[in-house]
Amino acid sequence: MATHDFDKLLAFMERLPAIRLPAGRKSIGRGSFPNGNWWMKFSLDTKHPLAWRHVQELGFVLNYVSVEERLPTVFMPVSPPPYLNGGVEFLSWVIESTDPSFTPDTCVEWLEGRLPRPVDDLSQWRSGGDEEAEPRAAADGPRL
Repeated sequence: MATHDFDKLLAFMERLPAIRLPAGRKSIGRGSFPNGNWWMKFSLDTKHPLAWRHVQELGFVLNYVSVEERLPTVFMPVSPPPYLNGGVEFLSWVIESTDPSFTPDTCVEWLEGRLPRPVDDLSQWRSGGDEEAEPRAAADGPRL
């Protein structure tokens, strides 16, 4: 079974303004599957004003950055049954690779190239509806 180095991806995810880290880095689960693919599980503070923007940005880059040639990743919500544990406070998000050659480091390259820069600067997360034009990362990340 392949093992992956998650340090760069952990460092990137920790900088998202809406990520929930009640136990620090230990709040972010990660691991590898027997086939060499990997996963990362984390929670967002759904009351944070950028939480759903994070979902939108991560979903776009990791699921649909190119309709014709998608990244070998899936970004999705996961939850225990809501009737057992309450609702939104138990909602988590997972990034899974679907190709072992797509490493967590490669994932960071794609995210850094397409999410606001720097990712922890709240002013970079302005949306198109804000008064000023939205400062964004240049589309100079990895190419498909």
